[in-house]
Amino acid sequence: MEIETIKELIKAFSEAELTKLSLKCEDFELKLGKEQTIYQTVMTETAPLVPSVQSPAYNNDIVMSEPEMTPAAEASGKAITSPMVGTFYAASSPKAKPFVEVGSKVKKGDVVCVIEAMKLMNEVEAEIEGEVVEILAANESMVEFGQPLFILK
Repeated sequence: MEIETIKELIKAFSEAELTKLSLKCEDFELKLGKEQTIYQTVMTETAPLVPSVQSPAYNNDIVMSEPEMTPAAEASGKAITSPMVGTFYAASSPKAKPFVEVGSKVKKGDVVCVIEAMKLMNEVEAEIEGEVVEILAANESMVEFGQPLFILK
């Protein structure tokens, strides 16, 4: 892999809200990591922002760490989590009202947000009933698989 490509990957990673990235290609392995707290998410592992050469085996696996709910968020209710990695949107369009707000009552099957992944808009439906007590993701932010988005009571 060329150094310019590696630099672009490092720059894109530092601008994204990902916490861990591992990429294996042909004759080297690139591992990136950072420690940060986003909303009620706890990140535990970090890795240096430098590529390291491993085995010459060809493998295109990308691994991302899953966020964990803090005890405070767990104690306050049940979470609706992200079913995929992508961009979180609270409304169907920039001028539309959000699907839910703090205090909104949701039923199982109600659309609570949209996540854009690979240019596809995916509606996220509530799997539980309750009242929204907290919204953990900011509009147009990157979310990870399993990341808590809403807390319901």
